[in-house]
Amino acid sequence: MANLEQRSIAELTAAMHAQNGAVQQAVEAAIPALNQFMEALVPRMQAGGRLFYIGAGTSGRLGVMDASECPPTFGVSPDRVMGLIAGGDGALRLAVEGAEDDLEAAWNDMTSFQPTTEDTVIGIAASGRTPYVIGGLKAARVQGLLTACITCNPNSAVEEAAEHALVAVTGAEFVTGSTRLNAGTATKLLLNMISTVAMIHLGHVQGTRMVDMRPSNAKLIERGQRMIIEATGASLEEAQSALESTGNVRAAIQQIQDDAHA
Repeated sequence: MANLEQRSIAELTAAMHAQNGAVQQAVEAAIPALNQFMEALVPRMQAGGRLFYIGAGTSGRLGVMDASECPPTFGVSPDRVMGLIAGGDGALRLAVEGAEDDLEAAWNDMTSFQPTTEDTVIGIAASGRTPYVIGGLKAARVQGLLTACITCNPNSAVEEAAEHALVAVTGAEFVTGSTRLNAGTATKLLLNMISTVAMIHLGHVQGTRMVDMRPSNAKLIERGQRMIIEATGASLEEAQSALESTGNVRAAIQQIQDDAHA
């Protein structure tokens, strides 16, 4: 659609929504490569390896967001999945000029976490040419870490730098060059699958329940109580008591089940 500034609100929203369909198709095409990567990632994480996301701009922010949601959702340590963004945490809100152009910065950022060969690095770069990501992947690969990339540009430098390439070709953006749109959506979908599937295979989900979540506020406490009731058939009062005494949904379910068989 040309001349966007001349279009009505209804025209713009309809056109943007129609374009979103390309995202699902692009992600679907990347699923075989994603499955192959996950087969390599999961055993490493089961052996204690960590997962790092590295990226700049929107790509970096999406990685940090996915990593930061793993501890409250799955009860894992904050250093189990970590997101690093070019320019540091300050770049989450304000762009840091030139930060993404440093080939050595990503590996330098990672060294404070003492990476080992059990760890995995996923470089996120919609354009496929971000120096921060390319340099980080190359250094990680030399050091024996498992490497993968998420990109929306086929046959790119970031794809060449990684062992596993997850390429979701979303095409031209609604606003030219604004990769926070379709490319950002595709990236988020792939990150959702990576972290969720990994955590399921690491044992942090029972049935469909995130039993290791941290009940850190009223909403999550209520959700935890509902999960306990669904899993055990306990009363609300029993669920409340068990969750208060254990502080953990999994442990509360086990406590109620043990009491029932005592």
